Amino acid sequence: MSSNLEAPVAPGTPVGRTGTEGLRVAVLGLGEAGGAIADDLAAAGARVRGYDPRVPAPHGVVGTGSEAEAATGSDLVLSVNSASDALDALRAGLAGAAPGSLWADLNTASPAAKRELCEVAARAGVAGFVDVSLMATVPGRGLRTPMLASGPAARRFAELLQPLGAQVDVLGGPAGLAAERKLLRSVFYKGLAAAVVEALEAARAAGCEEWLRQHIADELTRADAATLDRLVDGSKRHAVRRTAELRAAADMLDDLGVRPLMTEASRDLLLRLLSEEDAP
Repeated sequence: MSSNLEAPVAPGTPVGRTGTEGLRVAVLGLGEAGGAIADDLAAAGARVRGYDPRVPAPHGVVGTGSEAEAATGSDLVLSVNSASDALDALRAGLAGAAPGSLWADLNTASPAAKRELCEVAARAGVAGFVDVSLMATVPGRGLRTPMLASGPAARRFAELLQPLGAQVDVLGGPAGLAAERKLLRSVFYKGLAAAVVEALEAARAAGCEEWLRQHIADELTRADAATLDRLVDGSKRHAVRRTAELRAAADMLDDLGVRPLMTEASRDLLLRLLSEEDAP
């Protein structure tokens, strides 16, 4: 399956009338992620204005009193708040955003929410909207955090930030596509993490945490493409036996005083596979 990734923009590519020289960027949300990105942008030569009602602007960033004030005169607005605040931040910031500005939403929100933000920006006459997913933790990386971008202005976003050191992969597609890719990956990574946490909690209660910790580390170290096929095919082929095994595991966790949330969810998924197999 094609990744839909467009050709990368070479660092130093001229952008618009003045390239990236004197790029004016507003950063809405100066917490751990937004603060690090704003700091790196200022260090790279961008003129950065920021707004956060709870966090002061870092050195080199001009603090402002509102989203609209921060967005005023900016070429690019980076919304780095939270999914629950993204729409309010957009509506507030649009009061100051110029018709030629670009709005980039870096919040972890659903694809549908990103599409709604894109529609609101389009109705307001903002030059472009881009859905940006941060694909790694920001601390220690800042502006160099790998980003995935989609939407009407995704390529322009990459052209603006790559010369300043950002790592941006552009997906050919609508707003929401980058969010979809990140959240699909999150189903795996966060689900895996939750399963490991539950397993180690149970092992701790049983007095063998170090043994299980080493076993998990060994399995992850040996994993390859064949491991993925084995996990998927084995779940379907051995669903009956594994369902019974997970029932027993859930009973054991109850006896150990550990809520079997992931264990029961895994059992329920196997039951679903069985029902699909039996369906006409």
